Order: sequence, then C-alpha cells, then structure tokens
Amino acid sequence: MAQRDWDIGTDIGGTFTDIVALHRLTDERRLAKVPSRPAAPVRAMLEALAAVGLAEPDVRRFVHGTTRVTNALVEGRLPRTALVATAGFEDVLEIGRYRRQELYRLDVPPKAPPLVPPELCFGLRERIGPDGAVQLALEQAEIDRLAAWLEGRGVQSLAVCLLHSYANPAHERLLAERLAGLVPHLSLSHEVNPEAREYERASSTAFNAAAMPIAVEYLSELEERLPIGAGLQVFHSAGAMVPVPAVKRRPLVMAMSGPAAGVAASARIAQRLGRPRVLTFDMGGTTTDVCLIVDGAAEMADTRMIGGRPLRQPMLAVHSIGAGGGSIVRLGPGGLSVGPDSAGSEPGPACYGRGGRLPTITDANAVLGYLDPAAKLGDAIQLDVAAARAVIAPIAEALSMGVEEAALGIVKVANAAMARALRRVTVERGVDGRDCSLLAFGGGGPMHAVGLAETYGLSEIIVPAASSAFSALGCLAADLSFLQQRTLRLPLQGFDAGLFAARLAELEAEATAPLLANGVAPGEIGIERVALMRYAAQSDALPVPFAPPLSPEALTEDFHRRHKALFGYATGEACVIESLRVEARRPTGMAPPRAEAPGTPRPPRSRDCMFAGHGRVVTAILARTGLRSPVQGPAIIEDAWSTVVLPPGWQAAPDPEGNLL
Repeated sequence: MAQRDWDIGTDIGGTFTDIVALHRLTDERRLAKVPSRPAAPVRAMLEALAAVGLAEPDVRRFVHGTTRVTNALVEGRLPRTALVATAGFEDVLEIGRYRRQELYRLDVPPKAPPLVPPELCFGLRERIGPDGAVQLALEQAEIDRLAAWLEGRGVQSLAVCLLHSYANPAHERLLAERLAGLVPHLSLSHEVNPEAREYERASSTAFNAAAMPIAVEYLSELEERLPIGAGLQVFHSAGAMVPVPAVKRRPLVMAMSGPAAGVAASARIAQRLGRPRVLTFDMGGTTTDVCLIVDGAAEMADTRMIGGRPLRQPMLAVHSIGAGGGSIVRLGPGGLSVGPDSAGSEPGPACYGRGGRLPTITDANAVLGYLDPAAKLGDAIQLDVAAARAVIAPIAEALSMGVEEAALGIVKVANAAMARALRRVTVERGVDGRDCSLLAFGGGGPMHAVGLAETYGLSEIIVPAASSAFSALGCLAADLSFLQQRTLRLPLQGFDAGLFAARLAELEAEATAPLLANGVAPGEIGIERVALMRYAAQSDALPVPFAPPLSPEALTEDFHRRHKALFGYATGEACVIESLRVEARRPTGMAPPRAEAPGTPRPPRSRDCMFAGHGRVVTAILARTGLRSPVQGPAIIEDAWSTVVLPPGWQAAPDPEGNLL
C-alpha cells in the first residue's frame, strides 16, 4: 500500500500546469509540466500528478495556485448574480466612482458596465448607521418581498451589501438565515470586505458572489478526485495557503493566487541572499506579473482593478500586464503591439505546431534561435520554427525588413511593455528601481530578463532553481494562514482601550477559526497584527504593525516615522486607526526547496542566435544541470523547461543555493 509521503505544489497557468513533488523523508524532488486545460483544470492537475509518477494514495499535502477565478472575472464568464442593497443604494454599482477609465479617450466607455445589471439589483428597506445603531429595523415582510422578487429570476448567486454592515452585520446575518436554501450561493459583505467605502465593498461582494459557483464546483471536484482532507489547500492572494472550506466562502482569495506564490517564494530568496530590494519578474504564457520586495517583505495592496472594477481585499501588490509568451503580436497604425489577448494553450503559439495562426512573443524567440528546435516543451510540444517564421513574415514584409529583424523588434516592444510594468511598482511608489535586483522566473522570465534589465537599467539578475516552476515551488514553501480586515475608525486621542480590545479579539477569532477547523493546534498559530492609520483629515491609511498590549503613544510614533519615510514629512495632527488587519499563520519553516529540473549533463553545443546590436552570433548552448563555473555571453543556458538567454557582454555564475546570478 502506498504511503502518503509526498507534498505537491502546482501552479495552473494559461498555457502550462506546473507541478513540483517533494518527498517528506528522502528529500527526493520531481518536476513536470503539462499543457493546461482551461475547460478541465482538475483533469490537468491529475495529469500533472501522473507526469511525476504519483497518484492520490501517494499525496500527503496538495497546494495549488490558480488564475481560474481571476480569468473568469476578467473575461466576464460569470453566472447570473443579483445584488441586495439598502433601499436608495441599489444603484451603487452602476454609479460607481465619478472618474473615467481613460481621461483623454472619448472612444472608450467612461467606465466598465456594472458587474450586476440594474434589473437584478434590489433595494431592501432597512437602515443601520455608521456607528452600528439600527435606524430602521429589517422586518420579515421585507424579507418576504425579497424572496418573492428572487423567484423565477434564475439567480445562481446573491450578493448582499447593506449600508454600514461593517459596523453592525445583524441585518446581513438575518437575511442569510432567512434566505437559506432560496439561492444556491450567498455572499455577505461583512464577511468579504467588512470596511467602509460602500462602492468598493459592494463591488468586492458582487465579485465574490459571481465567483462562488465557479469556485465551489471546481473545488468540490478537486476534493472528490483528491480526497486527502486537510492536506488539500489553496494558495491565496496575500501570499500563503488557506484551507479549501474557507475558500468556498470567500473565493476572491484565489484572485492572483498563482502569481502570489512566486512572489512569496521570491521574498524568501531575497532574505537568504541579503538583497534589500528585489523586483520579481514572472513571465508566463498569458501575462507578466511584477512585484516589489523591500527588506524581504513583498509590498501589500488593499485594492486592485479587475476588468475596470475595484476588488478590495488585502493582497500582494502584484501588477499584471497582458504580455506573456503566448501574447499575440499585431501591427497597427501605431506600430507593433503585444497582447493583451493570448494564444493560450489551445492552439498556442504557431511554433507549438498545434494550429496557431497568429504571431506571438514565443514565435519571435524561436525565430531568434533562443529556443532549442530539437527539444520538447513540457515533454509534449515539438517546436516548429518554420511555422514561427511564416506567421512573422507578413509583419516583416509590411515593415520592409527581414524576419529576424522583425522578431527582434517584437522582443524589444515586449521588453518595453514589461519595463513600464516595473515602473508602476517602483517609480510611481517613490522607489528608484535601478537599485533593485531582478528575480526572473516563469516560462519566459529568464529568456527576457537581460533585455528587460538593459531596458530598465538594472545590473543584477537572479534566476532561481527550477525557475519555470517557481510558483509551484512557492506553494510548497508557503505558510498556512488566513487574514481578516475590518474598519474601526478609532481616534487615538481619548483612546477607547476596551472597544479596541473587543474588536481585536473578534478579528483574531475570525482569522484563527479556519486554521483550527483544519486541524492546526492553537499553540502552532502565530498572530500578526496591523493597524491601518491616517491623520484625521486624510483618506488613505498606512499599515503600522503592533504587538499587544497596544501603546497608543508608541503606535503614534511608529505612524509618524513611517509617514515621514514615505512622504517626507509628519505633522502633529490627530491620528485615527481606520482599520485593523489580523493574520493567523502557522509557519512551515520551510524554504523553497532546491528542486532541479530533471536531466543529465550534455556536452556543450552551439547554434546561431540573433542579438540586438550584434547580429547573428555563434552561441554556446549549455546545460544548467551540473553548471559549476561562470559563463560568458553569448550563451544559452537550458534545463528541461526553461531557457536563460545570456547576450554578449553579460556573465552568469551559479551560487551554492542553486540560483544563477
């Protein structure tokens, strides 16, 4: 009988599903990559499991990151969802914020259409004030009116966002109790985003409601096909694992979970290498994701836009652009452009030989000689360089240049788009990114890292071991945690210690409950507490960590210090704790395992490659497996699934940790 001795990390990307398996006793590592199946993601994960020679009885722990929920939200492939709001506020999603998506483009709609159409928005007669006091009680007759309105509308999920429910959720809880069984899925704003900002809270709750049918169906199938109980976990957007039952109630935590896993692993590498500032560069098949790590901690954000609509919850500040290896290249009136649409895994880039007819960034890399024409990607895809040349040829002809020159232009445009993404997470936050190291991973990251570094002005690149499956590795090394945040609005002048202690205790109980339900012992759980603070006249708050017992004076000093570091000044104005954030965490104490891609060292080879400013150059082709000494460019360094491009003038050297510097 097989023993459950294997820990599994998987990352479901737009093109490939990556898997890393680690034996808990022998430290044996196995890696594989299989084509993703957007219509059947669970099947792709089971195929990945089989690709490393394992089955369900072998698995002790299975952690995965996925963009399934994010992709559904972005593409608008959502089930029929209704919204219940306080009467007079049922049009909150339609009104939104008074600002345009594109200030100077009149051909673009001013704002995205509401996630829930007006005909599916219901105004409920009730009212709670900002202090939590009931101003108009919710009567049973009003609940009956809502139930009658829901009948026959074919609603699969219901979002409930009542006014000021973050201060008093009694009416939302009453609705949940009385509507049980009336709709398949119910999303409550005081659970999803218990904070002020009515529009953002309603938008997040509607997002969560729309994602619930997708997530519950997907996760239930995964539980059925992999019945390993508490060992089945999901990576969430704040950078750690979370139990599956908690995800079913709040599927929004899966948004950006795949990219977050890579960032979490990158933070650990930054700590171990002693790099104070690191820019993560994760280039997959569909998107490129970047994030800033300062002093070993990734930047956090409270709000991000998905499909032009706000999603508010604490998450890693990952910035994504539609420039992955499969991003489609077009020549328009303004010149070459890449993405945001992608060839995906079916049919994929033309060079995959699966019927792709549109040029992509991967096709350009194949034409330039960076990809081995004799290799099989993911042990399944044989490269067809001739097909790549054929789809780029019309662009080259229109630009009156050769196919290789056109391919160089495509790569240059892609690198410029990625450099703009780096500026979003550095310059726009007051950070000089030229002082950072670039940590490159994902299927295409190491291939474009030097070109991006030259475009942006960086001098050091770190390519971790098993870079192509680095996000899957991040899943394995992650802590188990759950995070909750709630609006408090507590002035520090005349500080109400009793109210603060009560709210903090409630949040700690909510954050630890999913871990306790997953079998974690109370003594293994650590609590991280953050006060989000602002001056009384400010709108936005800054995160300030603290430890109990809280000292208002020390917290004020910490806030002044952080405000001055970020903005150059601090004042003597009154301070307010806008919100409290609590994260319950069970550390794994595990660093990203040094999983190396399988393969045997091969004798050095060479082939012609094209480099900007150098033309076609005979380039050494080296196997990363067994690499021990520095390498001078030009060179291509390969493992089973990833390619590091080293142009002339650059040097690469392995370090004892398995990274390539």
